[in-house]
Amino acid sequence: MSDPYAELVKLLEHTTLQGPATLSPEVRQTAARAALEEPDVVQRYVEKVAKHAYTVTDEDVQQLLKAGYSEDQIFELTVSVALGAGLTRLTKGLASLEEGDNDATARA
Repeated sequence: MSDPYAELVKLLEHTTLQGPATLSPEVRQTAARAALEEPDVVQRYVEKVAKHAYTVTDEDVQQLLKAGYSEDQIFELTVSVALGAGLTRLTKGLASLEEGDNDATARA
């Protein structure tokens, strides 16, 4: 099954993780993989955004501000993690659809 949005997703990923920003591309890429090697406050935030984004609170953001991150950096971190989590879910969903197509073909 061909993904009609593959090129757009690729462009989104490149722009978000490697485009101009205040956070380095390396940090954004690592955040997208939700495996950031940073202080605990960042690691907790990354995990929370990746797995339970609906539970993020103002207090989480305040902790990052107190740790020395700017609002722009927190935004970029959040977008990078959300993108990584979304791409992971997209990949798993497409793989599941592909498996379904293969199962249907095998039965035919």
